[in-house]
Amino acid sequence: MNHQIFEPNNDLASLVKCYWTLESSKEDTPERNTIVPDGCMKLIFHYGDLYKHYPEDGSSISLPKCFLIGQLTKPYEVEPTGKTSTFFVCFHPNGFLPFASFPIKEMENTAVPLDKLFGNEGIEIGQEILTANSTSERINLIEDFLLRQLADNKNVDNILESTVETILTANGSLSVDELSKQNNINRRQLVRKFSSHIGLSPKQLSKTIRLQATLKKLLNSDVSSLTDLAYENEYYDQAHFIKDFKEFTGLTPKEFYGDHLKMSLIFDSKD
Repeated sequence: MNHQIFEPNNDLASLVKCYWTLESSKEDTPERNTIVPDGCMKLIFHYGDLYKHYPEDGSSISLPKCFLIGQLTKPYEVEPTGKTSTFFVCFHPNGFLPFASFPIKEMENTAVPLDKLFGNEGIEIGQEILTANSTSERINLIEDFLLRQLADNKNVDNILESTVETILTANGSLSVDELSKQNNINRRQLVRKFSSHIGLSPKQLSKTIRLQATLKKLLNSDVSSLTDLAYENEYYDQAHFIKDFKEFTGLTPKEFYGDHLKMSLIFDSKD
């Protein structure tokens, strides 16, 4: 798998985390992969062959060529049907709200076709990106499209933005009460804001960010003990770590380690 990461335009940097591409031949592509929740919604454009999704009921669904993947709260199984050539727009946890045409919570664990989000404009931008000749052209197209969508942008919610930044800085280790206190907002109000603006509760986003930080350490560090890794990332104990790990990946840390881990991190948002 070859992947590249690109920075957004300054006018979109508060909403868009990055753009990235993923490409491979059929021979380089794994049969099936688990996408692990990372707190970021993504626009996905398959200018290569389609992917299939495998829900928990054992069925298979062909994903659209162009869609938004809502907030994930559980592992999301996908499989390529051929050559992978994909362009991603990765939003910050609170970054998709200005573009949402219906409640973000309703998009949870769902692939939403672009026509449902943006009508005919969604169909048009999808076709333009699929037929573009280069990544730079795709980035220019999507940035022009998103900036047009921002014409009626709502004001930035400073408290929400500050709380998300606190979660990211602390790698998800703070409790909801601590987040409420640090950002001077009532706990119940904070939970409501997160649900409507991000599609996750503060606790869910914190658990997601903490697990992502742990996965990256598991991949990039010489980990001598899973117990040490659990304590280093401020889990109560190894049992707590394994419980959260299985919730988001469907596997234990030992089962998930190796190529499975590497591929899952490739499919998730980048630092």
